[in-house]
Amino acid sequence: MEKKATREAYGAALAELGAKYNFLVLDADLAEATKTIVFKKQFPERFFDCGIAEGNMMSVAAGIATTGTPVFASTFAMFAAGRAFEQIRNSIGYPHLNVKIGATHAGITVGEDGATHQCNEDIALMRTIPGMTILNPADAVEARAIVEAALHIDGPVYMRFGRFACPIFNDAESYKLEVGKGVVLADGTDVTLVATGYMVHLALEAREMLAKEGISAAVINIHTIKPIDATLLSSYAKKTGALVTAEEHSVIGGLGAAVCETVAGECAAIIRRVGVEDKFGKSGPVPALLEEYGLTAQHIYEEAKKALELKK
Repeated sequence: MEKKATREAYGAALAELGAKYNFLVLDADLAEATKTIVFKKQFPERFFDCGIAEGNMMSVAAGIATTGTPVFASTFAMFAAGRAFEQIRNSIGYPHLNVKIGATHAGITVGEDGATHQCNEDIALMRTIPGMTILNPADAVEARAIVEAALHIDGPVYMRFGRFACPIFNDAESYKLEVGKGVVLADGTDVTLVATGYMVHLALEAREMLAKEGISAAVINIHTIKPIDATLLSSYAKKTGALVTAEEHSVIGGLGAAVCETVAGECAAIIRRVGVEDKFGKSGPVPALLEEYGLTAQHIYEEAKKALELKK
């Protein structure tokens, strides 16, 4: 199966869509890494490097957006959601402006850059901003789709992209993205695996592991963290009675928390969460980090078995 980092798809999508739509792209001295350089090479007059000043970049983006032109503002997730949070909240979120934040290098899979660059808190932070849409693609095909979808959303959008290459399992010709709707990748009756971003393909692997033991697992891809698909999640919580969430993000405030908050108001169900526990990241090769922090198909499988035991 072909692999590609979602940040690569983000850069390619900006360049492709630049010929179709009128928008500007800002970056904070990281165009090579965020891949906005692909857009810069094709549309240099519509690209602006704001330097290592992420807060200022968000304010500039807000100012441009008031003129009616959408803006993509890009940097690492740690610097976007973390360093520039106040500007995103007050200058972009509060006036509900059309600034689309392209946050790359999210999660543990940043690898050797270590804890200072491995942002496992960004979804939690962005979820607290009223009116913020949060999109987290599972592969390169979905990443391309969310970039175009972001242009059609009225208001701010936070898009989360990864550095590490992941399998492409969606078909580019047939894939259709509907913001706010989860995607049922596989149906099941015993347990539901609810995953986002990099963890989706691992949830599919975990499903195969469970199937070998006669366990029927549904797999849902939640590409839209906010607004989350409450109807779909509640229906599967009632159907299977057990859910396992999987995310390359802290278990505090991310997908798992959103699912718990959503389902708790609708029905009683067992929910187990796979994600980064209450700890910082470490520097190291990605495969070792995924194992260290329990972000593997094996861990999803094990949590599913625990959920089934608790359901009895």
